[in-house]
Amino acid sequence: MKKTAIILLAMALSVLPSGHVCAQQQSVYVDASAFPVYGKAIENTSALYERLPASLEGVIRKPVWDLAHHSAGISIRFRSNSTSIRLRWISFGLHTMNHMTDTGTRGLDLYSQDPVNGMWRFVKSARPAKDTLNDQLVIDGMDPVMREYILYLSLYEGVKKVEIGVDEGSVIEGPAINSPKKGSPIVMYGTSILQGGCANRPGMAFTNIISRELDREVVNLGFSGNARLDYEIAELMAQVKDPSLFVLDNVPNCEHELIDEREERFFRIIRDAHPDVPVVFIENPNYPHLVFDKVRAADVAARNASMKAVYEKLKKAGEKRIYYIKGDRMLGTDGEATVDGVHFTDLGMVRYTEYVLPTLKKALKRR
Repeated sequence: MKKTAIILLAMALSVLPSGHVCAQQQSVYVDASAFPVYGKAIENTSALYERLPASLEGVIRKPVWDLAHHSAGISIRFRSNSTSIRLRWISFGLHTMNHMTDTGTRGLDLYSQDPVNGMWRFVKSARPAKDTLNDQLVIDGMDPVMREYILYLSLYEGVKKVEIGVDEGSVIEGPAINSPKKGSPIVMYGTSILQGGCANRPGMAFTNIISRELDREVVNLGFSGNARLDYEIAELMAQVKDPSLFVLDNVPNCEHELIDEREERFFRIIRDAHPDVPVVFIENPNYPHLVFDKVRAADVAARNASMKAVYEKLKKAGEKRIYYIKGDRMLGTDGEATVDGVHFTDLGMVRYTEYVLPTLKKALKRR
């Protein structure tokens, strides 16, 4: 539902619940909860920018529950004619990793739609401070024309509250264009890589790139180190309203024995709820270091063989609308698409997207 806020009054001081005070003479802040939120499997989650319902607390494994507080894949859509955009947000914590930027883990990312070709273009990132409260001027000096925006939330930290600051006297309101198309989402389940590790900024997580490329809402159910075929996640996926496609990219977190034991039932939970919705199975990437590490290479080959065996069994049983993507050429051949031999850089995110898009498009077309 479109909600509108027309900024008429100046605010000399603005206070967040934390007690921090931000002096601001020329910008007025609007709570982002007034605008449409994209990328959630269901609306009734434990908090607005979280990914699991409160009913799963104490039911699902704790690591999965904790990771569900991360706002990976969640975005906010709005439009404004402001000449500047400020962002103020409160993170749950100061999550940091030695192989990923703080902008990716705890920052925000602003995109705007090109009015001529409809493509989404990166504006700028909001880089996090050393505190959980962040207040940053993202862009200024723009012409006072109405623009459509996507605001991508943090990939490896939760966001409690987001406020959008615009010029005094300008307009900020809900989107006028249904892009990416909300509803009938692609639902993707997977590992730390799918969650967004290690994109430099939120907009470069491949689930967000795929959303822009296909102009369609994408749900990110990536759980770092914990895509271990928890049936509660399959049941959540089964609850998604009118999904267009399911993607299972869990192999990097599953030993081949676990795939043998749980993959088919995980699939069945989804399939029983949505018999006509395509499902794509994706293999483990061919990590660059496997050229050298023969023990790990054999392990990855065994995992992929188990995934392929499940797929072939389902095909033999007469399952339709299932697709399979091999991992051997996913990242190219030059070994330059990861930060640590496993997790994708922005280059890896782009290569993954380009590699899987033809199959995703085929599956969507034949739905």
